[in-house]
Amino acid sequence: MIRRWSRRRPRRRGAGSLAPLALPTLWGAVAVTWKLTCPLARQDDMATRIATSAVFFAVGTGLVVGICRGLRRELRQIEAIAQAAQRVLLRPLPPRLDGLALAGTQLPAVRGAVVGGDLYEAVATPYGVRVIIGDVRGHGLAALGAVAAVLGSFREAAYEEPGLGGLLRRLDRALQRYLGEPPRDEGAQAGPAGPAEDFVTVLLLDIHRNGDVLVLNCGHPWPYRLGHDAEPLATGVPLPPLGAFPLPDTLPVRRCDRLLPGEALFLHTDGAAEARDSGGRFFPLEEVLGRAAGRVPRSPAALIEEVRAALLAHTDGHLDDDVAFVVVRNDRVPAGRVLVPAQPGTARPVRPAPFPR
Repeated sequence: MIRRWSRRRPRRRGAGSLAPLALPTLWGAVAVTWKLTCPLARQDDMATRIATSAVFFAVGTGLVVGICRGLRRELRQIEAIAQAAQRVLLRPLPPRLDGLALAGTQLPAVRGAVVGGDLYEAVATPYGVRVIIGDVRGHGLAALGAVAAVLGSFREAAYEEPGLGGLLRRLDRALQRYLGEPPRDEGAQAGPAGPAEDFVTVLLLDIHRNGDVLVLNCGHPWPYRLGHDAEPLATGVPLPPLGAFPLPDTLPVRRCDRLLPGEALFLHTDGAAEARDSGGRFFPLEEVLGRAAGRVPRSPAALIEEVRAALLAHTDGHLDDDVAFVVVRNDRVPAGRVLVPAQPGTARPVRPAPFPR
């Protein structure tokens, strides 16, 4: 019984896809029969020619319209399936994690795509809230395989690895398996052979309950700390991207200043900093963040929307590379008090104030 049902199912689908063509086909059969068998249709006067032409024109139009409707319906189904699969791959960030407010978005360079070559995720683990943002070489749907490999490994290893170094090595092994290469000697230094063809930039963050921030960077732009101004969270030369070289024996995990209540971190991919306008001018990301940080604190989603609107206005809506933004704000505020970031070089006072949501 199951075999007979499985054999008939494709036939039902095929019949359904041909349903819009049934009426135009019937019209065509009637028109051909009328032309070949009806004596009136064989007359050579002008009225008969006009009537015959009108009939065949109507039949042709019906066939074209039926085919177009079927193609549009199938295209909508394919788009819905692709968007659902892509949303599962790059799922929306939770609005809150362990006292932190979060928001993230991606602007794919490929028109019609939901995700591209950028990736991000945030999870609450026994070791703190862990955040990843990355950028796969290239962009668009061709990069989804590497995105899936890295994100899948992160979502599992983030709960199991106590340190960022072990987590990064798990991501590197997952990427190497995806690329189909044998496991590399993790203790070997980068040789003269140069980078591999495919690689992924990765930025890992650990945010502890007391606000301590640990960062491990592999070829990714440094995030910005937003208080009364925008400043890089850290500086220096990061590690090479994953997949370009073997990881060294020692991984330089950086301990940054504490993220105080009310402060936020702005993470981004290089598609934002390298975006240009029609005159070739780069997008002034730090200036836009500085203006946004000096205003009344808003939600991470509102901050992302402001930067997104400024980026699209700068590039006139044309992006050459995928862009991803993630904002993490410390909302861990003692009851009735909020720690307000002070001006650079001054103490950070504590004063009573309601925290805006």
